[in-house]
Amino acid sequence: MSAPLCICASIPRLTTATRVIVLMHHREVKMPTNTGRLAHQCLVGSQLILRGLKDHPAELDADASFVGTPLLLHPTDDAIELDAGFQAKIPPPYTLIVPDGSWRQASKMGSREESLKAIVRIKLGPYAPSRYQLRKETKPGGLATIEAIGRALGVLESPATEAELEKIFALMVERTLRSRGVAPASASQRS
Repeated sequence: MSAPLCICASIPRLTTATRVIVLMHHREVKMPTNTGRLAHQCLVGSQLILRGLKDHPAELDADASFVGTPLLLHPTDDAIELDAGFQAKIPPPYTLIVPDGSWRQASKMGSREESLKAIVRIKLGPYAPSRYQLRKETKPGGLATIEAIGRALGVLESPATEAELEKIFALMVERTLRSRGVAPASASQRS
């Protein structure tokens, strides 16, 4: 983005008890609309791991990377729903692992990465539709990575953490659209 539209100075630095690992598909690295990287920049102590590089598998070292119970945000049929009673079922602390890529890329990570196969899968409960206006969503209920992380941390941590991630996400979307000469859609236009 051009300097007047840059969001760098607005990126919050959020410290959470939950360690977040963004497992990014290698094709997302050059995408200016990627939100996994933005979430990583916001979350102190988070980690970004590239997946899909030839001859460089994405290894998750449980001893070095995980704090408490590892959770894979992956909405499979057997995933546990993140709700108000979640912490009673699985007490904190947590390491939240979030696939980042297109829906197709992200949906395959849980079964293709050997190190993820035994990790507890979680999914978000009912929520408002995505506010992502930069890419077409092919899956009903699909979210941008930063939205999914924010909503998960809203349950695991606090609504304030979720609100901060949503705020920077909204700014990124708005300024990206402005850089393209497009006015952002209002909430009523998205519904």
